Amino acid sequence: MQDLLKKMGLRKWGFKKLGVGIVVVTFLLGFGSVALADDNKSKLNPLEIKTKTPDPLLPQSTLERPLNELETQQLRTALDELNAQATAQLNAGNSPAAFEIWYRELRLRRSLGTLEEVRSLGRVGEIAWNNNKSTEVQVITQRLQAIQQQLEAKNKKPAKTSASTSALKIEDADIPALLQALATAYQQMRSPGLALPIYQQILADTKARQDTTAQVATLKTMGELQMSWFDYPASAATYEELLNLALAQGDSFNQVVYIQQLAYIYDKAKKPENALKMKQQLAESYLNKKDIAQLTPLKIAIASDYEAMGKPDEASQNYQEAYSLALSIQQFAYASDALQKLAALHKSYDDLDYALQVYQIRVQVDQQSYNYYGLMNTYDQMGQIYVQQKKYSDALTFFQKGLELAKSLKYQETYFTTQIDRVTQQSSQ
Repeated sequence: MQDLLKKMGLRKWGFKKLGVGIVVVTFLLGFGSVALADDNKSKLNPLEIKTKTPDPLLPQSTLERPLNELETQQLRTALDELNAQATAQLNAGNSPAAFEIWYRELRLRRSLGTLEEVRSLGRVGEIAWNNNKSTEVQVITQRLQAIQQQLEAKNKKPAKTSASTSALKIEDADIPALLQALATAYQQMRSPGLALPIYQQILADTKARQDTTAQVATLKTMGELQMSWFDYPASAATYEELLNLALAQGDSFNQVVYIQQLAYIYDKAKKPENALKMKQQLAESYLNKKDIAQLTPLKIAIASDYEAMGKPDEASQNYQEAYSLALSIQQFAYASDALQKLAALHKSYDDLDYALQVYQIRVQVDQQSYNYYGLMNTYDQMGQIYVQQKKYSDALTFFQKGLELAKSLKYQETYFTTQIDRVTQQSSQ
């Protein structure tokens, strides 16, 4: 079963949907001398076990009443001890026993209120996910979804109780905190598909309350989740919203942060036009700050976007600017990279003479920076162009230079020897 789930991609992100009637593998959760009410244990949901007598950790009273302050504190202390016992069992390699204890703890947490239960479900759910316990993840997710459904029903009509799910203890004032806890729990269990709709509700609430700080925090969380799920269109919309908020607040620092993120997102989404707009804004910011170190690689990226958009003139101009900027602050690696891309651009448009001129400049840059691998590659590229131009004597010259470097580096010697033999044969025909 676990292998099948992995193949389906469910293990990595959690379960997007859990339908009605999911079969749950159930552990037998004993505690003290408490007897189980249902003898058909294989069908029991470990979070919904009904017993003939109360758990020994609960007050032994025939009256149904809320726990008083002392009872609450005593129960919380006892449940924390159960959590410690379960952790010890897991560390000892006895995961079945560990989750038996955790299930008991989670059932009892309900007596302390739904908010505390949800937070505990998230904690144990994360442990289950980290330890590849797919059944436990499923059971806990199912309980979280049941709570979510009753919470949503509370805003419409009184929630109905059932034999399988106890009524929730929810005060109206707890609803925002409970929504946040549910979203966090799903997040802990790597289920962004379940967490994001709740964050949408939280976001709507922050907008209604005009709480900009909470709105920004929620949007950031949503953006990170969307990115983790590779949902680039949704994450782009989220960061665009964050950027608009930063612009409205005059927050120049975060404007740059969001623009950088948007440039990255649009790159991943293969949208060079949108990526270019973001990078141009960044370039203007770096130029105003005279931050040449960051401007140089950005110029190369801008040129690449123009190239992807089929605009060679703009691409060539930006590659040249990137080279000049890099050379001005001795960023030889970026200078070499810009020249390589510039030469390749002109070569792709059959502007071979210009490409050779660029490669000749790159030879000087690579020699100055002792970039022997780059230099060897440049000799190879120049040799290939001369072969294309049927200038075999010049091609041999550069392949031989490449072979000399290859021998000193003990790298690609056979390749250059093969090129030399090939050109020699062609020149003799």
